[in-house]
Amino acid sequence: MGTGENNNQRSVGYGDGLYKSEDGGKSWKHVGLKNSEHIGKIIVHPENSDVVYVAAIGPLWSKGGDRGLYKTEDGGKTWKAILTVDEHTGVNDVVMDPRSPDVLYASTLQRRRHVYTYVGGGPGSGMHKSVDGGATWTKINKGLPSEELGRIGLAISPANPEIIYAIVEAANGKGGFFASTNRGASWEKRSSHVTSGNYYQEIIADPVDEHTVYSMDTWMSVTHDGGRSFDLVGEDTKHVDNHAMWINPHNNKHWIIGCDGGIYETYDAAKTWDFKKNLPITQFYKVAVDNDEPFYNIYGGTQDNFSLGGPSRVLTNHGIRNSEWFITNGGDGFESQIDPNNPNIVYAQSQYGGLVRFDKKSGESVGIKPKPPKGENNYRYNWDAPLAVSRHVSGRLYFAANKVFRSDDYGNSWEEISGDLSRQIDRNTLKVYDRVVSMDAVMKNGSTSPYGTIVAFSESPKNKDLLAAGTDDGLIHISENGGNSWRKISSIPGAPTQSYVNSIYLSRHDENVIYVAFNHHKYGDFKPYIFKSTNKGNSWTAIASNLPERGSVYAIEEDHVDKDLLFVGTEFGVFFSPNQGQDWKQLKSGLPTIAVRDIAIQERENDLVLGTFGRGFYVMDDYSVLRNIENATPAESAKIYPVRTALMWEQSSPLGLPGKSFQGDNFYTAANLGPEADYLLLQRQLYFAKEEAPKERQEVGERRSGRPLPFL
Repeated sequence: MGTGENNNQRSVGYGDGLYKSEDGGKSWKHVGLKNSEHIGKIIVHPENSDVVYVAAIGPLWSKGGDRGLYKTEDGGKTWKAILTVDEHTGVNDVVMDPRSPDVLYASTLQRRRHVYTYVGGGPGSGMHKSVDGGATWTKINKGLPSEELGRIGLAISPANPEIIYAIVEAANGKGGFFASTNRGASWEKRSSHVTSGNYYQEIIADPVDEHTVYSMDTWMSVTHDGGRSFDLVGEDTKHVDNHAMWINPHNNKHWIIGCDGGIYETYDAAKTWDFKKNLPITQFYKVAVDNDEPFYNIYGGTQDNFSLGGPSRVLTNHGIRNSEWFITNGGDGFESQIDPNNPNIVYAQSQYGGLVRFDKKSGESVGIKPKPPKGENNYRYNWDAPLAVSRHVSGRLYFAANKVFRSDDYGNSWEEISGDLSRQIDRNTLKVYDRVVSMDAVMKNGSTSPYGTIVAFSESPKNKDLLAAGTDDGLIHISENGGNSWRKISSIPGAPTQSYVNSIYLSRHDENVIYVAFNHHKYGDFKPYIFKSTNKGNSWTAIASNLPERGSVYAIEEDHVDKDLLFVGTEFGVFFSPNQGQDWKQLKSGLPTIAVRDIAIQERENDLVLGTFGRGFYVMDDYSVLRNIENATPAESAKIYPVRTALMWEQSSPLGLPGKSFQGDNFYTAANLGPEADYLLLQRQLYFAKEEAPKERQEVGERRSGRPLPFL
C-alpha cells in the first residue's frame, strides 16, 4: 500500500512511503520509500509477488526525496531506483504489458505546489519504455506535444494490448488524448480531451471493448471510438470529482467508482447508482458547536460535500443516523459559526468567501458575503476564509479577505475595519523549481487561492476591542481599539519566514496572552510551530516542546476553566498539554491516526469536539478530568473523578426496534451517549494470572458508563 495522495490539490495529504500486509490487512509493516510523500501507482509482478514496481511521484512542496520508479525483487526488503530524471521530477503512472511483464511504460511528472502557486509540469515530464523489467529505458515522446508536458495518465487495453492510451497535459492548451498502436514507437493525437493534472488525468480501459476508455474528471466521461470523441457517462444522482474506477472483468456494465463523495456502484453502466452511505470518511476543514438544549449540535465545512450540521446526541435508541444531519450551505464547506444566543442562526460558507446566514428553523439561507464598493478592487478571499461571531455584542460577526470586515446586524451590512493586511507580494516573482517560472508554465497558479489573504482571526473573549489576524504570507496584526489601527508583527524568532498562519488564538483567561500556530508544510517543512506571547505579541516563546517533529499544527484551543490546559490538532492527531505547552501528550483512545484540522469546546458539557480530515467528527465526552492531570504517580489507591450531571429520558424507537432494527447491516449509525452517567475511575489493583504469583501493582484508568440509578 502506498501512502500520500496521487493528486496535487490544495488540501492533499502526504504519506511516509510503503506498507505491506501478509495477513490480509490485519497488520501492516513499513517497507520503505519513507521520503516519497506521494505514491502514484503500485504494480505487483503477475508471476512473482516478490517483484514489485512503485511509481513515486515524490514530494509536492519541495525538491528531492524518494522520487522515480522503484523496483524490489525481495518483497520490499530492498529497493532500487530504476527510472529517475531529476530532483524535481517523479513517476506518476506505470503500466505493464499483460503479455510480457518485462515490458513497462512509465510517465514522469514534474510539478510543484506552494502556498502562493501551483505549477503542473516542466521539462522533466515525459514518456518512457522498458523491455527488460526496468533495467534500461527509452524515451517514447514521438508525436506528443512539443510544449512542456504535465501529468500523463496511461492505460493498456486489456481487450487488445497493442493499443496504449495516454491522456496528456501540456502547456498552452496543447494537451489531449493520444494512442499508440506500435508499442509506443509513436503517438497519434485522437482528440483534445484533457482534464486537470492537478486532480485527475487518470484513464481506465474497458476490459471487453478495445475502443472504450473512461476518463476521470469532475464529470466522468467515456469514449467508445478510441478517444476521438467523449461523452459524459451520466451522474445525475451521483457525486462528482472522480478519481478511481473498477470495472468487473466479467461484466463491463458493473463499476465501482471512488469520488469526492465516497463510493458508488452501478450495474447498468451509469444509468442508476447505489451510494455506499455507511463509510464515515468525511473530510472536515472546520468544526463549531452551538448551545442548543438538551443536546448541542455540531457544525462544519467539508471538502466538496457542503457545510453540515447535526446532533451531538439523540433521544432514540438507534444511534445518530445520517438522516439527522442537514445541509447549511453548498460547495466546499469551510468555517461555520453559530449565534451564541440563538442556536437557530447559523453562519456557513463555501470557498472564496461564499458566506450565508442559515435559519435552522425555517431552512432559509441568505447570502451575506461582503462585497467591495463600486469602483474598488475585488477583495482577495482565501479558499478557507476566517469567520468569528462576537461573544460581546449580539449580532456582531467578523469576516476576512485581504481586509477585515465587521457587521453589527447579523451580516446584513459590513464595515471595513482594516486595510490590506498582507505583504502584497506579486506571487509571480517568487521561485518555483529554484527559479522564477513563466506564466506559460503548465497550469501556472491554477487551483490555487489568491496570495496575500487573511487566513486566521480571533476576537478576545476578555476584551471586545482586542482583535488579531494572521495571513497566508506570515504576518500577524493586533488591534487594541476594535480595528481602528493595527500593529504588524512580521517575524517571530523560530518561526519560518512568510509561513502560513494556520491559527491565532486570543486567550479566554488573560487578554495579554496570544497563541499562534504556523503551518509550513507547503514549503516541505512538516515541523510543528506553536508560539505563545504574554504581552500582546511584543515577545514570543516557542511551546512546541515534545510534539513529534513530523506533524504540522492546524488548530489551537484553550480550556475555558483551566488556563494551563491546551489542545492542538496536528496532521497526525490531537495532543493536550496540562502546563501551557511545556509538555504534550497525545489523545489516542478511539481516535485513528488522522489530520485534526480544527477543535471546538462545548463549554456547558466540557466536550472536546474534533474536525478530522477524512474520518468525520469525533467527540470526547466530558474531558474535565484532564484538568486534574499531573505528571506524577497518584497518591490515592483509588479515585473517582468529578462526574458530570447525567440526563435521564426514556429512549424512543422510531424504527420499531433498537439499533439498526430491520434496516440491514449497511444502515449507518454513529455512537450515541444515551441516558447514562459517564465517570472515570482510577484505581490501584493487583493482577493475577492463572497459577502465577501476583504481578506488580499497576495504574489502571477506566472510563465507564451505565444507566443512572435513583441514588446517583
